[in-house]
Amino acid sequence: MNWNSAGSWQPQDRNQIAQYHFIDVLKKPVEIYVFVDPLCPECWSLEPYLKKLTVEYGRFFTIRPVLSGQLTDLHRDKFERPKKLKDIWEKTAKRTGMSCDGDLWIENPIYYPWLTSIAIKAAELQGKKAGKKFLRKIQELAFLDKQDISSETVLLHCAEAVHLDIEEFRNDLYSKSAKKALQCDLKITKEMEVEYIPTMVFFNESENEEGLKISGIYPYDIYVKILKQMLQKEPLPAKKPKLLDFLSHYEFVGTKEVAVVYDWTMDKAEKEMKKLQLRQDVEKVPVKFGSFWKYNK
Repeated sequence: MNWNSAGSWQPQDRNQIAQYHFIDVLKKPVEIYVFVDPLCPECWSLEPYLKKLTVEYGRFFTIRPVLSGQLTDLHRDKFERPKKLKDIWEKTAKRTGMSCDGDLWIENPIYYPWLTSIAIKAAELQGKKAGKKFLRKIQELAFLDKQDISSETVLLHCAEAVHLDIEEFRNDLYSKSAKKALQCDLKITKEMEVEYIPTMVFFNESENEEGLKISGIYPYDIYVKILKQMLQKEPLPAKKPKLLDFLSHYEFVGTKEVAVVYDWTMDKAEKEMKKLQLRQDVEKVPVKFGSFWKYNK
């Protein structure tokens, strides 16, 4: 099984491959707007479900991340309550299984989240794929590594890590284009009346009907049900890839993400990852809650 540009797993059978290549040319019928903020722990905990949806049904939809601006507008006085923010992050981590190290707010607080959001839009100017990779890396640096993701040094390191053109990124970081792109996201958030994050809005590209909005974190089956409702058919999920293929594509994942994608318990996912660790296919990365794994190329 191989990962294809349609965002799903591609079988080796030649007839099926030809069919998948035809799908690549077609515009996918559904677009999903995912309203997030890089400092929102609930948005971070949505990641496993987005991965599973992409693995199983990615051939039917595209994801468009939209920055809601809800945390970039926080007033300074809210950042002067680090203990409260630490507690929110760590309660979310324990509940969701996606590690959030709240010590960030004690040891290395973020005072300029607005710059982080502009940086994400600057990364997107190098392509949608580049923007998504940058957003994911920013989340990892904040929730796992306690990095100040509003620091220019950290942002440049992040851009380098996801192989952006550094000079172009540095220029775009302070450009009107990035600011305008962020304002566009804030306008969409307001127009769609998104008041809570994360929020997902499903649109059928071929229909003129309004999108279907769902706010918060729900069981995976709910997202599948909404997708099928938008498609007006009952597509079968794609066959799951081999675990090593999944890891080689995403490169850095949490045990929770593996458990959700493969319908395993956390214990089962941890055991399977430890088998790969013994074979030196992956490296375990220590985090405050649970485990993350880095694929050894």
